[in-house]
Amino acid sequence: MSLDHAATKPHEQLAAALADDLAAVNRLIRERMASEHAPRIPEVTAHLVEAGGKRLRPMLTLAAARMCGYDGPYHVHLAATVEFIHTATLLHDDVVDESSQRRGRPTANLLWDNTSSVLVGDYLFARSFQLMVETGSMRVLDILANAAATIAEGEVLQLTAASDLATTEDIYLQVVRGKTAALFSAAMEVGGEIAGQNAATKQALYDYGDALGVSFQIVDDLLDYGGTKATGKNVGDDFRERKLTLPVIRAVAAADAEERAFWVRTIEKGKQEEGDLDYAITLLAKHNTMEATRQDALAWAEKAKTALDTIPDQPLKKMLVDLADYVVARIT
Repeated sequence: MSLDHAATKPHEQLAAALADDLAAVNRLIRERMASEHAPRIPEVTAHLVEAGGKRLRPMLTLAAARMCGYDGPYHVHLAATVEFIHTATLLHDDVVDESSQRRGRPTANLLWDNTSSVLVGDYLFARSFQLMVETGSMRVLDILANAAATIAEGEVLQLTAASDLATTEDIYLQVVRGKTAALFSAAMEVGGEIAGQNAATKQALYDYGDALGVSFQIVDDLLDYGGTKATGKNVGDDFRERKLTLPVIRAVAAADAEERAFWVRTIEKGKQEEGDLDYAITLLAKHNTMEATRQDALAWAEKAKTALDTIPDQPLKKMLVDLADYVVARIT
């Protein structure tokens, strides 16, 4: 079941509750992705920004700020910042992964070229830092700058660990916390920071974003072998790209000599043949690693919900709690 076919859609409830703020974010994004001298920049950016994404990360910033009572203008700047950082990383990721599809559409690097994708991504990173500075908060700049560095660090770690059968679950979690959860947690934390919240509340917001991001990525990795295109990418992409995700790491750890030889050939050496993906899925089922991974995703979703226990009850909090359940709805 895809997110769009879930019985309830907390992201749509959030979007409705934050409609005016989201409209302001979208206006600011269009304004700041413009370029007087390089028209390709808004062309490439618009292809991805306006591709029907749910604006989940900027909604986290808006929701956190509003939930904490903020009534100033700068949560809009921070939400746009988060979306620009996210879009920049997607542009770069598609080049690194040599992807041809994103959200069911051709990637920017396919429609234009790798050079355009990388340079436009760089432009968006620069724009994001301009937006951060406009808030006048050094702590906001610190949080988001650290997140940007952590994202890049996670991507580089994945490059070195992705096809190495010695990669452990701890390393996998470090990659996930870098490339995905870092922006979720920063998106939440800056909402509390701009609202002037105390350290305990900001930590709760950070912890929610961190756990939600880990759960989100584990679900995505799980569905890559789950026989569905719910993620908007081709089933088996991670296998073809030789990425060691949690279900495979666990299958490798449990493998006998013959199975390990299969993983060495297909993942470490990249010598893949017809039928290898089906056999890989068979091995995941044999060692029950899909179910174990599913339980991990559910546990991280519970951690996200628990992190908000100290926040006073209100409609936006309930939507964020429901969102954690929604993220794992595809695997329940």
